[in-house]
Amino acid sequence: MRERRYFIAGTPFEAPELAPGLHVVATPIGNLRDITLRGLETLAAADVVYCEDTRTSAKLLDHFGITTPRKALHEHNERALIDTIVADLWRQGKVALISDAGTPLLSDPGFPLVRAVREAGLPVFAEPGPSALLAALAVAGLPTDAFSFLGFLPPKSEARQAALREHKDRRETLVFYESPRRLGETLAAMAEIFGADRLGVVALELTKKFERVFRAPLSELATQFAEGETKGEAAILVAGAEESVADPDEWQAALAEAMVDRPLRAAVDEVADRFGLKRKLVYDAALALKAEE
Repeated sequence: MRERRYFIAGTPFEAPELAPGLHVVATPIGNLRDITLRGLETLAAADVVYCEDTRTSAKLLDHFGITTPRKALHEHNERALIDTIVADLWRQGKVALISDAGTPLLSDPGFPLVRAVREAGLPVFAEPGPSALLAALAVAGLPTDAFSFLGFLPPKSEARQAALREHKDRRETLVFYESPRRLGETLAAMAEIFGADRLGVVALELTKKFERVFRAPLSELATQFAEGETKGEAAILVAGAEESVADPDEWQAALAEAMVDRPLRAAVDEVADRFGLKRKLVYDAALALKAEE
């Protein structure tokens, strides 16, 4: 029978019995010492560990002397494996799911599997820990009371710009992941669409020996990363858009103009969307203009 042990600094520890079910385990994003004790116990006690890349995960598992069988689960084979994994769980299997780094499902495989297991009425356990998203937020110096994680942008320029335009006016902190090959291009697009002076943060190699965090206006970051390829995937954080207050004279003049050749409701919708105003405010102003006629 396989020993369900893990080792810390050469000292062996016996992993306690693990509850049957799917265990979603967060793993280090760089520094191997960031693995949690519960994570080690789970990986050692599981029947099998499904890894995004077994070669990458071997560095972590071998470092802590964990001999649990490993199988690959990635975007190309995940759906094909779901029935097999669910069948194992019905037989009281103890399955661990990890990604190459960080928390599974966050721009990593795992969602179709977790959804299928939940729909089957089987248990899923979250075993939290490292996350590049949260680590970047913690050190960026940008508001964290509200934020949106938007993952990787489309690789092609036009699609990337279109995606950024959708988020241009959002007020919360925005968090993106980006590959080192496209970092400069993405920052340049952000500076163009969000505004050159919008504050941004680039976090590289978080938790590793050469961790670097750059905080500056987007135009400066775009210039800094315009040439060459950085090492490792980056987290990009962008400050939310500032609230803009529309000039009453301007939007009311636009409303009067729109009402000349449009139905009242269409004119109201157009001006409310254009100036970012509440529809009721614009509607009341339109009624007042109608009354003056």
